[in-house]
Amino acid sequence: MKTLRNLLILLLFSTASLQAADRPNIVFFFADDQTTSTVGCYGNPLIQTPNIDALAARGTRFDNACVSQAICWVSRTTILTGLTGRSYGTPTNPEQTRPDAAQTLYTDLLSQQGYRTGYFGKWHAKMPKGFVRESHFDQFEAIGRNPYYKKQPDGTLRHETDLIVDRGIEFLQNQPSDQPFALNMWFNACHAEDSDRRPGIGHFPWPESTNGMYEDIQIPPPRLNDATIFSQLPDFLKTTINRERYFWRWNTDEKYQTNMRAYYRMVSGIDNAIGRFLDALEESGLAENTIVVYSADNGYYMANRGLAGKWSHYEEALRVPLIISDPRAPKEAQGQVSDASALNLDLPATFLDWAGVPVPAKYQGQSLQPIVAGKKPADWRTETFHEHFAVRNRIPAFEGLRNDRFKYVRYFDNDQYEFLHDLKNDPDELQNLAHDPAHAETLAAMRKRTTDRVAELGGPLAPLNRFNPSTVPYPESSAMVGVNAGKKSDGFVPVFDGKTLRNWAGDSAYWSVEDGALTGVTDGSLKANQFITWTPSTIRNFDLRVKVKVTKGGNSGLQYRGTSRPDLGLYVVTGYQCDVVANVPKYNGMLYEEKGRRILSHTGEKVIVDPAGQPWIVDHMPVKEFAPDEWHDYRVLVEGNHHRHWIDGHPTADLIDLDEKGRSLEGVLAVQVHVGPAMKIQYKDFKIKHLPDVMPLLSAEEAPIPAGSVGVRPQGKLPKDWTPPVYGQR
Repeated sequence: MKTLRNLLILLLFSTASLQAADRPNIVFFFADDQTTSTVGCYGNPLIQTPNIDALAARGTRFDNACVSQAICWVSRTTILTGLTGRSYGTPTNPEQTRPDAAQTLYTDLLSQQGYRTGYFGKWHAKMPKGFVRESHFDQFEAIGRNPYYKKQPDGTLRHETDLIVDRGIEFLQNQPSDQPFALNMWFNACHAEDSDRRPGIGHFPWPESTNGMYEDIQIPPPRLNDATIFSQLPDFLKTTINRERYFWRWNTDEKYQTNMRAYYRMVSGIDNAIGRFLDALEESGLAENTIVVYSADNGYYMANRGLAGKWSHYEEALRVPLIISDPRAPKEAQGQVSDASALNLDLPATFLDWAGVPVPAKYQGQSLQPIVAGKKPADWRTETFHEHFAVRNRIPAFEGLRNDRFKYVRYFDNDQYEFLHDLKNDPDELQNLAHDPAHAETLAAMRKRTTDRVAELGGPLAPLNRFNPSTVPYPESSAMVGVNAGKKSDGFVPVFDGKTLRNWAGDSAYWSVEDGALTGVTDGSLKANQFITWTPSTIRNFDLRVKVKVTKGGNSGLQYRGTSRPDLGLYVVTGYQCDVVANVPKYNGMLYEEKGRRILSHTGEKVIVDPAGQPWIVDHMPVKEFAPDEWHDYRVLVEGNHHRHWIDGHPTADLIDLDEKGRSLEGVLAVQVHVGPAMKIQYKDFKIKHLPDVMPLLSAEEAPIPAGSVGVRPQGKLPKDWTPPVYGQR
């Protein structure tokens, strides 16, 4: 009897295992803000994505994959519901998912057929009131950015990319052997940290696994970088968020290189994390029955066309990587590149098809399963619908169609402004054929098909009340883009609100708000200087005013045009500094360069730095002493390569920097607490006026160094017989 019972158990177990084997496991890696040009297998020769490339080598790479709407939450909600944005919302509130559309997600349908479902990572779907995310997955954990680095119980920091995959591996390790699974790992990377515009580690924080990568390479400029490309855009596209954010991250060569290297590290960080998961999948013995999908929620301009972000109709915004590796596919289909027109809308239908679950009639996508198996259906779609209506009061809304030859769109809130692009003869979409009589028939036909498709998907949207431009196309001061100067006529904007550390990035162990002041404190045990950095923008030419109080023996500084140096520490900043030093008059208010040329001018020295980086004293100013533990007014004025400092209206530094290699013309604003005695430094009434970006740089002819000028005494211990160099003498 016991033997018979054991046989029955074994038979039931075998049947369950066989059923699980018949239904594949599904792993879906979903990146944020990634166009195809930033993946190795799509042709980028610099970026390192070996694990993603390996998925393509043994699977299907879609060369013509797009999103129906290029913005995070709409794209993600489309995948969850199987519906375009136009269809899951309403004409009066298209961004909000209707209750009936959100009632059953594709994961619910998988669960009903025995799948174990997991979700870890970015959510960002605008669901109806009462919607409970956790009820739609067996395991769910929303892991967002803001910040990217999450403090762990042991006090260490872990990047969200690695944390998401950590959870995915735990999910895998707890997977029952007799049940298939569908696992979603939806990354926040490579989305910029919008509120932190420090180039590099602030704006595009990367996982620790990619520290140091790409530092030794020069990344080519944007392919569509010609200024005339931007100038030919209609005015309503020149003033939108696409242009505003261009000034956050791409508008100078140095900022472009710094942010592109950081972005590449984010991509490689995703790839490293995927590699960790794939290793765990192999160890689990489930790899041969697990389909792996990699894609992104929308494309990214990467400074092409003078734009940032996504949102508008060009290929850079709509096209995304899509790679599917199905180990069950025939050998001849492994490593294939498909030109089939694929959409994010197709993914939920594909997942259900793989699982043998009937695809709901309301779903608007098609299963990609036959294509992955090497058999593109003869009746596969030849045209796709695209739209944008999110943040409609600040992003121009459009709708239109795309096929293998033409793309038609109309910006319906902007007098029905139309584009018609010939994707075959003009793949970069540099010419608008909407007014070309030779294409009038194509234009009319696609216009009508667009109108018909809009009607099928939910109809026209309600009229827009008002559109608010985000920026002027060519701002006088790029640091002012996105900044509300309020009603003040003097042009100064606050950099500290007197209440919180909002808009500042630093270690809370050293920085806080006390008595309405930005306050740094150390007990004298510091091993390295501790910085806190202003995050809303970089600064170039400016007039800075702040009240400062430092305790006796204290040492601090105002860092400006600085560089974030995560290789030295997460919050470390190097660059120019107006020193704040109690009890040492020759240092208080001097110009120092952190981790660079060091002392450029002591207090009271008027200096010119020659083209080789040597500072020369060309004149002197009186030196005054300012008492510690009292508030003093500090001012820093920087115009081009001319730097001036004051304390209580008294000049302390006046320097012209002719060193093209050593100087900086733009960078971050920060303050610091210094190694040394215990101290407290406080800053309040902190404000800045951003001056025009373009200001003259003084030349050697305009700022001659008089013969006989002596060199600035360098920092550090010098020989007893040291004498300063004299200009004009060897």
